[in-house]
Amino acid sequence: MARPKSDDKRNAILEAATRVFAERGLTAAPTSEISRQAGVAEGTLFTYFKTKDDLINALYREIKLELADAMMSGFPRRKSVRARLRHVWAGYVNWGVTNAKQRRVLAQLQVSGMLSKESIEAGSAPFVEMQNLIRNAIEQHILRADFPIELISKMLAASAEATMDLIMLKPAMANKYRNSGFEIYWAGIARK
Repeated sequence: MARPKSDDKRNAILEAATRVFAERGLTAAPTSEISRQAGVAEGTLFTYFKTKDDLINALYREIKLELADAMMSGFPRRKSVRARLRHVWAGYVNWGVTNAKQRRVLAQLQVSGMLSKESIEAGSAPFVEMQNLIRNAIEQHILRADFPIELISKMLAASAEATMDLIMLKPAMANKYRNSGFEIYWAGIARK
C-alpha cells in the first residue's frame, strides 16, 4: 500500500521550485536541485508531480491563488469603483514587493508557453470579479468605453509592476510610488 502524500512535502517542493526557478529560470533549473532544496529524494518529487511540466503548472496555479488572495481579500464590494480598484492595486503591489521570488517566477511562467490551457483558466478564475467590475464600470460610464476590458486589466498589472520595481529600488519612496502609480493608472482609465 502506497504511503499517503504529505502536504508538507508538496509545499516544500513548491517553495524550493520557486527559489530555484527565480535563480536559474524555468528551463535551466534541474529537478535534482529542486528536490535537494526541498529536502526530498528526486523520486519523491515525481511522486507529487509526474513531470517537470506538471510541477510548473501546479506552481503557477499556487502563485495565482496566492496573488488573488492578496488582491481580493477584504474586497470592498459596496465602495466606489475607484476604491475597489485601489484595493486591488494595493493588494497587488504589496504582494509583489513582499514576494519578489514568486513575482519573478510568475512573470517567467506567464510567457513560458509551458502552461496548460487548464492552468491558465484556473489562474484566471479568481479574477473574474475584477473583470466584471471593469465591465460594469464601463457600462456605467465610469471608465472609458474606448478601451478594451482586457487592456484596462493589463494596464493595471503593468502600472503595478512598474510601481513595484521602483519601490524595490527606493523603499523610502514606497508610499509616494504606491499612491502616484495608482493615480496615473486611474487618470488613464477614468472617464473625464
